[in-house]
Parts: sequence; structure tokens; C-alpha cells
Amino acid sequence: MRAMNKAISIMIFGLFVNAGTPVETLVPIQNIFSPEGFDSNDNVEVIVEGQLPNLCHKTPMKKVTIKGNTIDIKVTALSYHESNPFCPEMVVPFLETVSLGVLDKGNYKINVNGKTVFAKDGVLTVNESTSDAVDESVYARVDYIEKSHGSRTVKLKGYNPSDCFVLEKVEVFHNNKDVYSILPKMKQISDFCPMKMIPFEYDVEVPKTLNKSRVLIHVRAMEGKSINTIFDNK
Repeated sequence: MRAMNKAISIMIFGLFVNAGTPVETLVPIQNIFSPEGFDSNDNVEVIVEGQLPNLCHKTPMKKVTIKGNTIDIKVTALSYHESNPFCPEMVVPFLETVSLGVLDKGNYKINVNGKTVFAKDGVLTVNESTSDAVDESVYARVDYIEKSHGSRTVKLKGYNPSDCFVLEKVEVFHNNKDVYSILPKMKQISDFCPMKMIPFEYDVEVPKTLNKSRVLIHVRAMEGKSINTIFDNK
């Protein structure tokens, strides 16, 4: 009897160990968004939309391999065994920015989770830069994109690091498929630039050019970063 109880205890302990030890697993991918307008001196990005099947999956991770004009991206998550008591059934959507670094001009093929049931393909175009400077434009330090239901106006919110920079213009263009790129370009109006956090809100009208019901809003931000959100384009 003692031997049986011991065996049962070992089995239960093993189940708890398995339930509490995560493993890395591939996750479903819905879309690959490739913004237009990257040059060969930019930090190029693509944005991957997917979903975690349940709360057993945590922390999406990306691994990038570039060979010639082929970009392979592996998107995984830490997955706990379904016997874990903290894993309720709930689909968790995610939007991950994948940094590809500085790329040569040309057309690139993108494979995400290639040769698996979760595989998605995409394309990316990098233009030749007109300057040797890395990202010669200075963009606003956007932290957040505020959307309002039923409105095509979005608010770009954030803080600029000094009052010597003011908004010069906002450029909006698209990739002829599913991404609107918004570039809030700043200009320096003074040589004296004391560090002073200046809050801002910039209203931008989203065009009606693209036909997709869901599109990506891709906003370039200061220091080579970007802010991205899904926009209801109906």
C-alpha cells in the first residue's frame, strides 16, 4: 500500500513539474505587415500579427535569419502544459515589431514560421537612400496612437525632449496593400536645446485609399523606433 501511495505521489509530482516548466513552441501567425518607405540607411522593420492559443502561452519571441534576399523569422512563445491551473482558455492577440537592421536596397522575401502549419509569406522593398546619414529625418517621439470608434482621425501622443523642435510636416503614404505609414517630421528652430519634456498631440486623418477592412497604422518615431496599431478601415 505504501509503495502504491509513493508511486501515486511521484506521478502527481511529475505532473506538477511538467505543468510548471515551459517549453518554446511556434505560434499561429495571421499577417505580415511590410511598411513602405524604408531606405538602405534605415533600421528596417516588419510587423507580425498573430495570436497565442491560450494563457498557457507567454511572451512572444522572435528570431531573425537573413540570407541574401530571403528573411526567415521564427515566432515562438513559452508554453506551459495545459494541466497548469493558471492556463484558462483565452485567445491572446499580439502585434510584434521585428527589427531587421540596415538592409541593402532591393526586394526581399519574408518567411515567418516557414515549412510549418503556421507559415506565412510576405515581401519587403528597401529603396536606395539619398543620404549617407542613418535616418536623416528627425521624427516626433510618439508613444501612443489614440483611436476613436467610427473616426478616421487618430491622435499621435507623446513627449518631445526639447522645445527647440517643432512639427514641420506629417507625411502619410501606403504600401498599396494593408499599411499606412505616418511620418511626423520635426525641425529644429534653435541651436539651444535644453532638455525639457514637451507633451504633444497631433491629429492625423487616415486616408481611404486601401480596400482592406483591417490595416496597420505604422508611425515612425524618434530614435529609430516605431509605434504600430491595427485600424478598422471599414
